[in-house]
Amino acid sequence: MTEDTADASREQGSQWYDGEAGPLVRPYAMTGGRTRPGPTGVRFDLIALVTLDPGGLPADGDPALGPEHHTLVDLCRTETQSVAELAAGADLAVGVIRVLLGDLLDLGCVTISRPVPPAQLPDERILREVIAGLRAL
Repeated sequence: MTEDTADASREQGSQWYDGEAGPLVRPYAMTGGRTRPGPTGVRFDLIALVTLDPGGLPADGDPALGPEHHTLVDLCRTETQSVAELAAGADLAVGVIRVLLGDLLDLGCVTISRPVPPAQLPDERILREVIAGLRAL
């Protein structure tokens, strides 16, 4: 740390300020020390899709939700997003996103779905035969 950076840090009056990064908040502070989502039983894979439930939108002044929760809600307002996209958009660690999504899911603010695994999709050969059969009609 340079002397100028140290002086700027002291001017802010806190060790939780970095001259280049701004205020620092530890991930455990955002999640209340939790490392796993609540008792929902839902796995938040990186490709799990998060959709905002319009009937369960939280109030802006809801004390149960922090600013990070509201950031996730805002990111989901325009379109369904994956957990990985939310982590990138909110600039938070995936572990933090999973805990925050668990809170939102428990409150009924979001729904979680998974894309269909490739193993469960129909075989391409069968689809081509169906298309050929339809064209023959």
